[in-house]
Amino acid sequence: MSQDRIEAAQAAGQERTIRSGISGVTSISILRRVHDARFATRYFRGDGIDVGGGIDSIALYQELFPGIRNCFVYDQQHGDAQLLANVRDASFDFLYSSHCLEHLRDPVEALRNWLRVVKPGGHLVVEVPDEDLYEQGHWPSRFNGDHKLTFTMAKERSWSPVSVNVLDLLRRFAGEAQVLSAQLLDQGFRYGLAGRNFDQTRTPSAECGIEFVLRKLAR
Repeated sequence: MSQDRIEAAQAAGQERTIRSGISGVTSISILRRVHDARFATRYFRGDGIDVGGGIDSIALYQELFPGIRNCFVYDQQHGDAQLLANVRDASFDFLYSSHCLEHLRDPVEALRNWLRVVKPGGHLVVEVPDEDLYEQGHWPSRFNGDHKLTFTMAKERSWSPVSVNVLDLLRRFAGEAQVLSAQLLDQGFRYGLAGRNFDQTRTPSAECGIEFVLRKLAR
């Protein structure tokens, strides 16, 4: 899809349908985010892009974040989420992505391009599954066979052969973005069920993730 077609679809508004019975991590995160005023007053403002949003996009909850003017859902039919090759530099005020980065080949290249399409002063809100809360010590993932990476906040040693340390990853962008927050999302996670071959993101309460928020620096 070309940049012009993306802009036309953004202006016209994409079809957005809330479906019952779908447990997505963005949906699970909404109550947490509406109780943190920064999402409505700082992070989700202006024109946004949701990378990999699919049918569980932040765009479905636009009325809860009234600062959003529009949010384009960039999914597989639009192009490679790692490259965003058909998206112009500094096109959006914010970029949101939930549980997409682990499906990509190179998280450094992906974050570099995600930063590229955001305006200086704009925000990136990215959530990835935590390898201990989600994969729970097993690789390949038992719950999603398309995962190419696992993520941990910061561990000296990981059991996963494809583990990415989030704090080390973010340090690579110290000259391009300010880290506003990085946190383990274990609210609602039931540690007593860990290791029982049960995907807790299929329940309404457990995100099983790591979220980081970046503010793009002016250069």
